[in-house]
Amino acid sequence: MGSTYTVDVRKTAVLTAGLLMGVWVVDYVDRVMIAVALPFIGADFELTKTEQGSLVTVFALVYLLCQIPGGLLADRFGSRRLLVVSLALWSVFTALTGVAWGLVALLVIRALFGVGQGLFPGASFKALSERTTPARRATAAGAMLAASQLGAGLAPLVVAPLLLAFGWRQTFWVTAAAGVAIGLLLWALLPAPLPAGLNGSGDLARPAPPLRSVLRAPSVWKFAALFCATNMLGYGMITWVPSYLLEARGISLLQTGLYAAIPGLVMTVTVILGGWLFDRYFHDRARLYVIPLLLCTAVLLVLMLRAETAAGFTLFQTLAMAVGGLSMMGILGMPVRALPPEVIGSGMGVVNVGGQVAGVIAPVLMGWLVDHYSYTAAFGLLIGTTVLGALIAVAVPQRAEQFHLEPA
Repeated sequence: MGSTYTVDVRKTAVLTAGLLMGVWVVDYVDRVMIAVALPFIGADFELTKTEQGSLVTVFALVYLLCQIPGGLLADRFGSRRLLVVSLALWSVFTALTGVAWGLVALLVIRALFGVGQGLFPGASFKALSERTTPARRATAAGAMLAASQLGAGLAPLVVAPLLLAFGWRQTFWVTAAAGVAIGLLLWALLPAPLPAGLNGSGDLARPAPPLRSVLRAPSVWKFAALFCATNMLGYGMITWVPSYLLEARGISLLQTGLYAAIPGLVMTVTVILGGWLFDRYFHDRARLYVIPLLLCTAVLLVLMLRAETAAGFTLFQTLAMAVGGLSMMGILGMPVRALPPEVIGSGMGVVNVGGQVAGVIAPVLMGWLVDHYSYTAAFGLLIGTTVLGALIAVAVPQRAEQFHLEPA
């Protein structure tokens, strides 16, 4: 009886992580494809680089504003319904991107797309926490978040041929259909949550903290600041590398898709590895894990900027993103392990607010730097923010007992 129960726990975790990985892949394909399409959208509507960057920034701003509400809704109403509602909304606005008639229409549609996607992260962390045990939660979260890098890597490979075959408008319709399909699978197959004693909730000796204590906890906001600084790299690379390779390096669209895909695909592996390493060796020594990795990433970014060929640029970009993938689960692993399942939706919503501030700043600021200076200046910004992340990491808590939330 005990053996069967253990197998059920494992199966619940594996099926949940697998389904959420599928959704995160579609999430990032739908999100990243705008960067591959930007040169074509910009040409159609005669947009400057700053205006092109604003299409990513407006999404990121609304996405940011929806993080805490999305987490609160997941904690209040449960993860299952919110996951499906989120997926349906963003698929609709992905499709509507293909019928936009100008910059203003694109900005409005991409903002509404941000609402749909902004409800998703808190619900996904809530679903994962309800269906995994605390001891293996960072590993499961690493696998789930690795799927975002897989989606980011697949997006250029999928989108570039579709752009050439059908045009940018029809490409958005094709990817919207994939969102509907994965949403139906999620609704049909997502298992029920584990009993409270297994997923870490319902400890009678330690009442669940009220939601207001999450919003007031300095530790939560420290991790939000850390995620902001380090996520500048991801948003900056996703938004501007395709345009850089096309315009500054003069390579073809298909080559651009291939080169832009490689870092994301490699990072998929290192994020999973990072979750396992954090659970296995560093769950109570987060700084020792994160700071050297961030400094190594900064050095690799310097070498990337000094590369003389597109292949050299991609090599060092890939190495930088790979090391950054290892550090991601040190940055996110601590709050994932330490927050009680009852409030993990809202808690991770706060942390993700920090990450999405980077999404608001990086695309438009880097676009402005390209317009007024150069791509070198734009990518140089990412070196500074990565070093800043290493400095912020000095102040974050390293162990669960340091991650203090007021009890009810």
